[in-house]
Amino acid sequence: MPTELQSELDALPRLTTGELAQRYEALYGQPCRTRHRGYLLRKVAWRIQANAEGDLSERARRRAAELANDADVRVMAPRTLVCPPQSESRTVTKPVPTFDRRLPTPGSAIIREYKGRTLRVVVLPDDQGFEMDGDRYRTLSAIAKKVTGSHINGFRFFNLGVPT
Repeated sequence: MPTELQSELDALPRLTTGELAQRYEALYGQPCRTRHRGYLLRKVAWRIQANAEGDLSERARRRAAELANDADVRVMAPRTLVCPPQSESRTVTKPVPTFDRRLPTPGSAIIREYKGRTLRVVVLPDDQGFEMDGDRYRTLSAIAKKVTGSHINGFRFFNLGVPT
């Protein structure tokens, strides 16, 4: 690497973020959308080296374009379970069932003593929530807040373990 190029690269860390952004705009011909100093240092240094020593070869550009065509490959699994359609006009999606192993089976009662009061909470079936004193609640935390007056984790309040 020529000494002039090396000295130019060595000077980059001494620049302010604003100066790096100006340098980025001068090298790339468009304003940068970030003020992340590490990112700007890497991008500016890469472009300075590419301009001095040459950019990618045509073969490397073609290969990169081939690889970019596979960009539609899914990285994360879908949140819903998609069933294959029975006919062309109908697609059925169902939410993935969630079962919290910390909860007792539906119909069971969770009993806890709190400040001389016995709390009895019934677990309702099919994600309908919980029932206490004739009132329904979506979460154990809502019940714990009603009883204590402040927010508290419902699993911890009822000694069912902490959420993972």
